Amino acid sequence: MTNVQKGCVNIWIDEVVPCLKDSETGEIKETFVFRVESKACIKTFTEKNGWGIDWETIPKDVKIYALVLKDDNQIQGLVGIKKDDVMKAAYLHWACTAPWNNKHVLGTQKYSGVGGHLFAIAVDG
Repeated sequence: MTNVQKGCVNIWIDEVVPCLKDSETGEIKETFVFRVESKACIKTFTEKNGWGIDWETIPKDVKIYALVLKDDNQIQGLVGIKKDDVMKAAYLHWACTAPWNNKHVLGTQKYSGVGGHLFAIAVDG
C-alpha cells in the first residue's frame, strides 16, 4: 500500500511569500486563483508529464483550483478540494506544483511559494 493510499501527504512548503517569487531574480510575481470548471482544459496535466496525478480523473465532487501568474496566465499549481458542509471541513484531495517549480524533481524551481498558496486556497475554499 502506498503512502497516498494510507492517507499520508508528502509535501513541503518551500517559502511563504506574498505572491510567488522568481527563484532566479527574486522578483515577486502577482497571482490569481480560478476554479477549473471544465476538466477538458486540464487533460494534459498528467502524472506522466510531472503533475503528480492525472487531473482529468479527479472525482466530480472535488473542486479543482488553479494558481496562475497574472503576467502570462500560466498555471503554476493545482489543488483539488472536497468540501463537507456538515462537518464544516474541507478535504485536500490533491495539491501539486507545476513541474518546473518542483525542485525535488528538477533540482531547481522557477517560482517559490506555490505550496503555501495551494494550502491557503484549500483553507479559503
